[in-house]
Amino acid sequence: MISLESKLAFLRQPSSYPDPVYRVEAIETHMSWVFLTDDHAYKLKKPVHYGPLNFRKLEARRFFCEEEVRLNRRLAPDVYLAAVPLVIDAQHHLALGGEGDPIDWLVKMRRLPAQRMLDYMIKANVAQESDMQRIAALLARFYRNCRPERIDPDDYRRRFERDIAQNEEVLCMPAFRLPTRRIECHCALQRAWLERIDGLLASRVRNERIVEGHGDLRAEHVCLEDGLAIIDCLEFSHELRIVDAFDELSFLALECERLGKPQFGARLLLTYTELTGDAPDPSVIHFYQSVRAGVRARIAISHLLEEQFRYSAEWPRRAMEYLQLAEAHAEAGNATLR
Repeated sequence: MISLESKLAFLRQPSSYPDPVYRVEAIETHMSWVFLTDDHAYKLKKPVHYGPLNFRKLEARRFFCEEEVRLNRRLAPDVYLAAVPLVIDAQHHLALGGEGDPIDWLVKMRRLPAQRMLDYMIKANVAQESDMQRIAALLARFYRNCRPERIDPDDYRRRFERDIAQNEEVLCMPAFRLPTRRIECHCALQRAWLERIDGLLASRVRNERIVEGHGDLRAEHVCLEDGLAIIDCLEFSHELRIVDAFDELSFLALECERLGKPQFGARLLLTYTELTGDAPDPSVIHFYQSVRAGVRARIAISHLLEEQFRYSAEWPRRAMEYLQLAEAHAEAGNATLR
């Protein structure tokens, strides 16, 4: 059996790639290793199991590499090129593609310019509100072409109940040293709020607003090239891709707010409403944003459970940013119901 360390060492070498490569930059994420060459990005999934994500077996990694290509071509058709096998040939040498027995699989992508990603452009103060209008137009076309998903309104509501409960359980773990009382208070507020907007959420289901969307619509996944591309959808969970289109849009608006540009999020939502006529009650939008912020806080702080992230100050700081947004939107959303 070829170890993960051997695979990583091979993929760090410029000579391992079929195209001429000057240098390779390796980036470790929560779920993958990404290898950046001059023109391409290759993503190797870690053999891990987190909740609904299970990449332990080779066939699962192959399946989800192929799914990642298929699903992401919906919003980035010229970025996702292929699922590529990492093979061992007759001479017992590793190779990307070609003859041999597959020992792993990678997603091959066209490399996107970092300086054209929305989060980078917001931080550099070069993004414009017109960029948000372009994003809204692309997503309006995308969601219009998505088939409405059949889901029971009670099941839809229970998804939020589970998210709130899981957020509270993880964020209140003593090891994380987060403000437990504040977390308990805003989770209680979210539960009460959910009771009050139950009918509004049910109407979103009845009006066929629930679709198979992207699942992780963040600013770092939006590339503002001449041909707009949105990458990195959640390929590993069909359930997490089943969302209200406005929930996804509200999440991207929340991310713009976290990056210091709430007006960009407001422009995104307004343009989408103008293009589609879809205008949820403001309390629903704030609810979506509050719960999403709680989920992102939970994901951020959970990095501390992994050895390589345990001593980083970034993740507690990020968790607190999201907790403050969760509280702010909980208060704003409840105020609209008074």
